[in-house]
Amino acid sequence: MSETRVLFVCLGNICRSPLAEAAFRKVSKAAGRAIREIDSAGTGNWHDGEMPDPRAIEVGARHGAPIHDLRARQVKAEDFENFTHIIALDTSNLRDLKAIAPSSALDRISLLMDHVPGREGTDVADPYFSDAKAFETCWADVLAGAKELLKAIGN
Repeated sequence: MSETRVLFVCLGNICRSPLAEAAFRKVSKAAGRAIREIDSAGTGNWHDGEMPDPRAIEVGARHGAPIHDLRARQVKAEDFENFTHIIALDTSNLRDLKAIAPSSALDRISLLMDHVPGREGTDVADPYFSDAKAFETCWADVLAGAKELLKAIGN
C-alpha cells in the first residue's frame, strides 16, 4: 500500500476542502490507486465538529462523492509531519499554511490549481457566500485539481 497521505486545506473545512477530499477519493478509486490517507482541514477553527455546508453535501452526493459523514477540523501541528502532500485550495490559505509550517514541511505544501495546466496560481473560489451554481463550479475545479494531482503524485 502506498504511504501517500494527502490533506486538503481551505478556510473553514465545510465547502472546498471536503469536496476536494471527496473528489480525490473518487479519482483515486477510479484509477485503482491505493492512497494511504486522504483528509481535509481548515486553517480556521470556527466550524470544528460541524458537518459540511448542505450545498456542498448536495453537490458531492450528486457527483457520487458523498461528504455527509465528514466533520470540520482545524489543521494541527502534527499534520505537517503526517501528510506527504498538503494542498491549499487558495493562495490565502497557502500563505497561512506556509507561515505556520515547520521548514521541514514547506516542500510538501502546494496550491491545488498549480497542478492544473493553465490554472497555476489561481484559487478554487469560495462558494460559501454564493449560490448553488458556485458549488458546482467549485466541484468542477476540485475534480480537475484532483485528477492532475493524482497524476503528479505518481505511485
